[in-house]
Amino acid sequence: MLAKVLSSAVVGLEGALVEVEVDISPGLPSFTIVGLPDAMVQEARERVRAAVRNSGCIFPMKKIAVNLAPADLKKGGPAYDLPIAVGIVLSTGQSTADASRMLFLGELSMDGSLRHTHGILPMVAIAAEKGITTVFVPSVDAKEASLVEGPRIIAADTLQQLVLHLRGEVEIPEYTPDRSQLSSAELYPGLDMAHIKGQEHAKRAVEVAAAGGHNLIMTGPPGSGKTLLARSMPSILPHMSMPEAIEVTKIYSVAGLLPSDTPLITQRPFRAPHYTISHAGLVGGGRLPRPGEISLSHRGVLFLDELPEFGQAGLEVLRAPLEDKMVTISRAQGSITFPSNFMLVGAMNPCPCGYYGDPVKQCTCSPMIVSRYQKRISGPLLDRIDMFVDVPRVEYEKLTEEAAGESSEAIRARVEASRDIQRRRFQGTKLICNAEMTAVEVRDFCQVEPAAQPLLRAAMKQLTLSARAFHRILKLARTIADLSGVETISAAHLAEAIQYRPRGQT
Repeated sequence: MLAKVLSSAVVGLEGALVEVEVDISPGLPSFTIVGLPDAMVQEARERVRAAVRNSGCIFPMKKIAVNLAPADLKKGGPAYDLPIAVGIVLSTGQSTADASRMLFLGELSMDGSLRHTHGILPMVAIAAEKGITTVFVPSVDAKEASLVEGPRIIAADTLQQLVLHLRGEVEIPEYTPDRSQLSSAELYPGLDMAHIKGQEHAKRAVEVAAAGGHNLIMTGPPGSGKTLLARSMPSILPHMSMPEAIEVTKIYSVAGLLPSDTPLITQRPFRAPHYTISHAGLVGGGRLPRPGEISLSHRGVLFLDELPEFGQAGLEVLRAPLEDKMVTISRAQGSITFPSNFMLVGAMNPCPCGYYGDPVKQCTCSPMIVSRYQKRISGPLLDRIDMFVDVPRVEYEKLTEEAAGESSEAIRARVEASRDIQRRRFQGTKLICNAEMTAVEVRDFCQVEPAAQPLLRAAMKQLTLSARAFHRILKLARTIADLSGVETISAAHLAEAIQYRPRGQT
């Protein structure tokens, strides 16, 4: 007897419907799975056999053939355990339920219990798009599945409970989430700007970067507070909107990094990989491509400490994602695109010993070594950075003063106000913040007052700015003007934006 059950695969960050066909016929006992399954799916045979038996159902000692259609789509992961088991139950007549508009997802234990499964969110999303009315998921994944509106979510603990529900002997109630908890977003539980002594200029730069989504590189001697400033940045970033939170949650769900007790990520990501990270770890990859750090930091911050130590090959790969806001991974089976709209924050020493230009401690590096060290970061990559800030040594008087600095909550209020202005400005477009503007939007929204034109012309000549750097200065000045609450960019706004450019850098 033939039974058909619907399930789903994950391709990149999107779901794809998979039809699980189970055919049981007379013959020598065997269990075959076809349809381009990987080793993990092949191992489902033993899990399903034990789970069906331990759930009070009959496992047929006949010839069992399972086809995962479409056959040209690579199938991976344990999410097919449950649909295969349900298909066996239906094909043997142990249940007569109509499963044509039902979707089954979940990994099975040998005792029949359902386990947490990665990628639930995109798989349920495709079910909603295709008009599936009911989705069966493990109980631990019910909160994540309920983020998608449309289909009924039925959360089961065991295969036995689900089979009894299909028979009509036991009713599993529809899962109803408490959406008031999902919409709440608290202040980032990390460091607070009030704890940072001194460095008012650097704090102002971090605020401007957060307000407009600009990339930032901080340079200074060891112990000056670069890492502390970067790790405090999430505390002043604006709250994520619900569409942004869904995007980030989908990435973490596919990557297997979404905790079972955290159905929705409401805090902006902050990723700080070590400089020994591999190319695949940074960009993403693998036999079945998974998101890398630049995608895991989507809508958040990618912090690269000791920036020159990452190596030129690792840094150059950031050039395309910084411009395109996405990364494409090509494999023999095809290409997969992951979103990567992040703020790049880098921290570096001015030289290998770290004290080049320091007024207190003498640098031990030769000019050639200093030049070679700084040239590890190529000009094209530097040209994609909006802001460069020097973070000098903190003086004793600043470190010992008892008065606390401005809190992250106060700074965040100004950043939120600036982002509100930008949202209204870009209404009807896909843009969210000033850093995402192209040359067309710069021309339309970055109007400079006539008195500031000579300053901009002089900066263009003296700093030998490229066209990209010229536009980045205007975008940065637009953010500074938004923080001031004015519409037209003045000479003061331009002057502050220009000072964040490195001298002699195009």
